[in-house]
Amino acid sequence: MTRRTWLCTLGAVLLVSAAPAVSRAGNPAAAQSSAKKKTTSAKKKSKSKPRGQKAPTPDRILEIQTALNREGALNAKPTGKWDAASIEAMRKYQADHGLNPTGKIDAVTLEKLGLGSETAGKGAPIPTASSTDPPPAPAR
Repeated sequence: MTRRTWLCTLGAVLLVSAAPAVSRAGNPAAAQSSAKKKTTSAKKKSKSKPRGQKAPTPDRILEIQTALNREGALNAKPTGKWDAASIEAMRKYQADHGLNPTGKIDAVTLEKLGLGSETAGKGAPIPTASSTDPPPAPAR
């Protein structure tokens, strides 16, 4: 048997062995129901993926709008709803403070407004080199 024939035969055997088994004397309905059971059990096992960042609450939006109003970027009364006036005020504030004027609420803008943490929007600290000399290499 040539190598090519051997590989084709092996592939056919693997293909047949991987095919779903038909149970109950060739009853296709039984095979379909067992296939459905496998897919539904697979759905139950899968975990939901994290969907990213949640939208801010109306209270948080009111806090951000109040800060924008205090800084002179928002000329309207804070409502707790992120509307077109809020987006435009955020863009104005970001542009005035050297930030990318996207109009979106981000960590760096919240930090500038005094509403974020000091580490928001910053990378992990980079370790600095030690000022002491390294220990001498062992003699051989």
